[in-house]
Amino acid sequence: MTLNNLNYPLDFKFKITTLASDFNITDKNGTYVAYVRQKMFKLKEDVVVFNDESKTKELFRIQANQWIDFNASYSIKSILDGKNFGRLARKGMRSIWKSTYNILDQTDQNRFTVTEDNPWVKIFDNMVGEIPVISMFTGYFLNPSYTVKGVDGKDYFRLKKMPSMFGRRFQLERLIDIDDEDESLVILSLLMMVLLERSRG
Repeated sequence: MTLNNLNYPLDFKFKITTLASDFNITDKNGTYVAYVRQKMFKLKEDVVVFNDESKTKELFRIQANQWIDFNASYSIKSILDGKNFGRLARKGMRSIWKSTYNILDQTDQNRFTVTEDNPWVKIFDNMVGEIPVISMFTGYFLNPSYTVKGVDGKDYFRLKKMPSMFGRRFQLERLIDIDDEDESLVILSLLMMVLLERSRG
């Protein structure tokens, strides 16, 4: 199963009414693409992607491959047919300064790299976030963005955190055409990355 025929941009919108890190993915027409739930109280990351908020059908599962997430990678599998799409791997030391991830296919070959465009945004966000009152509004003007680049050197996607008080909305834009299977691999990797980056501040 793949995610295709999508109308971009896609919106990732977190729910603020639940303790879990749940969010909806909808297209530019407001049509559901998926509903994402991060399982709580797990020692290793465990994320389930459903068809919609009713959670009647599980589509994909993303699970951490190790206990400590400094250099962790996250396997992506289809529930319906058991297909292994590949994995998202954080580049540990490099990500301390500038968030960087590799997206690998089912043969463990690197297909794409996700890089934070301007690491100073996160640094200023962390600094200003310690200031009373002002910290409530950082979500309106300190918003990081990330670019997905292929091994061919082309930019394929751009993910942006959108202005909001609680930092609960991201938007994904496709920049050029891409193979359906690669498109699914990138989107599933990015939804996992959003959960990781959001928890880092």
